[in-house]
Amino acid sequence: MNSNITAISKRARIKARRNTVQALYEWFMTGKNVSEVIAEFESNGQTLAKTDVEYFKLLIRGTTKYSTELDSRISSLIDRPVNELDAVERAILHIGCYELIYHLEIPWRIIVNESIELAKTFGAEQSHKYINGILDKVAKELRSTEISNASQS
Repeated sequence: MNSNITAISKRARIKARRNTVQALYEWFMTGKNVSEVIAEFESNGQTLAKTDVEYFKLLIRGTTKYSTELDSRISSLIDRPVNELDAVERAILHIGCYELIYHLEIPWRIIVNESIELAKTFGAEQSHKYINGILDKVAKELRSTEISNASQS
């Protein structure tokens, strides 16, 4: 029974990340207030069905609050200005970086793998490789002890 609850919560978190990609995309493209974007998602009950709604709100609020910091971290690792990134790739990188920085309770490998899956779902054909390369570098900078411990196990 407990593993069923865990599986449900994992799926709900995955759905929260997917909705956050879409919400961040809207935020980047329209410049709407984040509260307005959240309200739009909440008004469409179907969109947030089976979603960890609290985690969705945490991600969208956190990524928008720290957007400048996240852009700065990303820009040091890419070959072009961050505002020239595809909005979907930028959204996925924001989510991945935000989780790596502020959610130490989530293993780095899960964050990177979930981001790769988001890129496969929403991004261009090869964007998952690009996302993987960038987030791998961020993880090595921020979570070197965790990565080292995992490789020794």
